[in-house]
Amino acid sequence: MAERLRRLVLVLGDQLDATASAFDDFDPCRDAVWMAEVREESTHVWSSRIRIALFLAAMRHFATTLRELGRPLHYVKLDEPGNAGSLAAELRRAVQRLRPECLVMTAPGDWRVLDALRAEAARLGLPLEVREDRHFFCTVREFAQHARGRKTLRMEHFYREQRQSHGVLMDGAVPVGGRWNLDAENREAFGPHGPGPVPAPVHFEPDAVTREVLALVAREFPEHPGELGSFTWPVTRAQALILLDSFMQHRLPDFGRWQDALWPDEPVLWHSQLSAAMNLRLLQPREVVAAAEARWRAGGVPLASAEGFIRQVLGWREFVRGVYWTRMPGLAAANALAAHEPLPAFYWTGKTDLPCLADALGQTLRTGYAHHIQRLMVTGLFGLLLGVEPAQMHAWYLAVYVDAVEWVELPNTLCMSQFADGGGITSKPYVASGRYIERMSSGRFCAQCRHAPGQRTGPAACPFTTLYWDFLQHHRERFRRHPRLGAQVRHLDRMSPADVAAVQAQAEALRARNRQAHDLAGAAGERPDTAGLFD
Repeated sequence: MAERLRRLVLVLGDQLDATASAFDDFDPCRDAVWMAEVREESTHVWSSRIRIALFLAAMRHFATTLRELGRPLHYVKLDEPGNAGSLAAELRRAVQRLRPECLVMTAPGDWRVLDALRAEAARLGLPLEVREDRHFFCTVREFAQHARGRKTLRMEHFYREQRQSHGVLMDGAVPVGGRWNLDAENREAFGPHGPGPVPAPVHFEPDAVTREVLALVAREFPEHPGELGSFTWPVTRAQALILLDSFMQHRLPDFGRWQDALWPDEPVLWHSQLSAAMNLRLLQPREVVAAAEARWRAGGVPLASAEGFIRQVLGWREFVRGVYWTRMPGLAAANALAAHEPLPAFYWTGKTDLPCLADALGQTLRTGYAHHIQRLMVTGLFGLLLGVEPAQMHAWYLAVYVDAVEWVELPNTLCMSQFADGGGITSKPYVASGRYIERMSSGRFCAQCRHAPGQRTGPAACPFTTLYWDFLQHHRERFRRHPRLGAQVRHLDRMSPADVAAVQAQAEALRARNRQAHDLAGAAGERPDTAGLFD
């Protein structure tokens, strides 16, 4: 009689690491691995097809890795007959068939998934051991200790602790160069002549496994947004390492200087595009940070670029993960600014007469990617100023970006982008008028636009500018004494009552048109083409 299965190791779609804690003490004679492709993970938000394809292709390639390592694997494909459609239901089927003594997994990146799997394990009467995720520099317990007793959290304080704790960019007890933060040397705009020659992005031609996934996604999710024809994302660790090396050689040297710049039809510029590979666990943050520091120490990268990039990985990425796991599930409902407008329908089509938004949305839907300034200061800024309900913004970001896993996406969207937690992790909302986009794109977007970034009312007014001044008016008491926004509120105080009323009326007209488009979409049961929404 065969010996009963000891452990069933659960591996989720963003846990593609053969050295993860779930595999500690793995015995191929007594243990097995379970992975499942299920429809619910693509439909609980209206996921873009390119995001679905990346997860499924990477999962299938990782399945090959596990088999090559000799680890018994029970893998359920999306279109397999009898697929129950959810992780919990598929786990139930696997347990009924395999009869393991216990379940083991590395801590997931999504509160919803953890809650569902714990509940299912309890229903099955099986112990579920959730092990620490060694992928990160900082454990959740360590972050909770950092956060204990603090009313507000600031990444800069946490980042300095992490630098010291892990000896990153340090000369003994002091930071290299004598400063922790080199932002003053970064974040330039390109100027009227643009970025000049930009390194060509790394593309990975889909192999037979990925082509099979692309056909599956096209067939199973025909109504979902996003394109599949130009899929070139890394889906294996070997490909992710190639992408890492390319960034270190060709983009990191100028990353810091241009990290906040915008330019039409340039979706990558000097950004790394490594977040998807890291969030799938194809790359480890330690190796990414070590590679950047090594490039600087070898003299190939300015310190400002190396530090700016490392701060995003060792600082912000670790920070928001700690925020997520110490503040969920309540954080998901945050809405400190009482924003309740519907998400504009053009976020699903990219068709709007605002060139800056059309550019960011269009590339997002084509490629599943936008760099952090496009997300924060174009798509996120517009949602914040319009007053879109934070939960709707969160669902959109989680749906469309290939690197979106909830632990990193939700705090970035709700707290940083939408200020929905009221300043729990950021000192001020990231608000700006159309002048900001004009400056950071060296006027290129505005030159293509019929709206004038310096005008807040009238037929040529820029919607960003109108909504910016309306935002300050609406929240003036909250920010009147704010050290960073108070000056703008005082400027608002100097405007005549007639000017303020005109701003409010124009802003309300924009919102009314957005609500009308939303209502029409609901009545038609579709997401309409809303080009010219602001005509």
